[in-house]
Amino acid sequence: MRADRLVSLVLLLRQRGRLTANALARELEVSTRTVLRDIEALSAAGVPVHAERGRHGGFVLAPGFRTELTGLNHDEALALPAAGSGRGEQVFGLGPALASAMRKVVDALPESHRTTVSDAVQRFLVDPVTDLLPRRPVTEEVPGTTMIEVRRAVLAGHKLRIHYAATGRAPQWRTVDPIGLVTVRDRGYLLATRSGADRTYRLSRVPAAEELPEPAQRPGRVDLDRIRRERSARFLSDGDHVTVLMRVDPARREELLNTALAVRAEEPDADGRLRLEVAFQDVRHAEWALWQLGTDAEALSPQSLRTRLRDRAATMATRYTDPSRKR
Repeated sequence: MRADRLVSLVLLLRQRGRLTANALARELEVSTRTVLRDIEALSAAGVPVHAERGRHGGFVLAPGFRTELTGLNHDEALALPAAGSGRGEQVFGLGPALASAMRKVVDALPESHRTTVSDAVQRFLVDPVTDLLPRRPVTEEVPGTTMIEVRRAVLAGHKLRIHYAATGRAPQWRTVDPIGLVTVRDRGYLLATRSGADRTYRLSRVPAAEELPEPAQRPGRVDLDRIRRERSARFLSDGDHVTVLMRVDPARREELLNTALAVRAEEPDADGRLRLEVAFQDVRHAEWALWQLGTDAEALSPQSLRTRLRDRAATMATRYTDPSRKR
């Protein structure tokens, strides 16, 4: 909402001093033109904000200006606890609300604490967008309007219509009783029931959703961690999943876990590598995951997977040794 954005703009200028229109646009996730319109609106409302020209210019507030703007709105209040669960605020579409809430929290601190916190923030960096390799952390995108409808239905206890695309199938509308939202390895899931049966929906496969007025059929209190563990155990015990015995370099363990369904056993091997028993969706999934790890991983069983990887490697070797392919 524009009112929340105007508050955030004032708090940014209070806490950071002079900022350019481009810097404000990046912080508020809007266009530079929108920032300029907001500055004009603030000036018209009597907020003492003005532009300073020159190479190091920007917008500033009059010295000593202060106003009570720190009341949290609904989404900002939700974003604070979500921030305690990894990238939950990003997965559930609360990232901008969290940034706005934190600005208000900082602004409400005593002057001495506010200065200390502002200085300290410049000295901390947690989970940068790229690392030294560089690989960007992948957070699945969910349309903002969809996430708003899902969140509202979950919190209000209302039924929810979702346009869901199951793997290999065309999207279909279905009505569910939402229980809660869970994030696992930067992927968001909706835990729900449908006609009384347990269902888990990946949020990135929900392009549209609609909160319904009817109350959802669900318990009053819920233990999401327990429900998730129980559903995961049932999922792994059903179907035609493939279990792979493998060895992997410890430095690539996390990368492996980001693609596998689950690790069923793990122990150190004699040469410093890890020996793991890992569950994958099927043989193709396992082949793809191990191929990404190159020589840092080795499948010990099943033999069918070893054969597929060997044939794939042989095809690649032939491609790069065949003189007729040179250009």
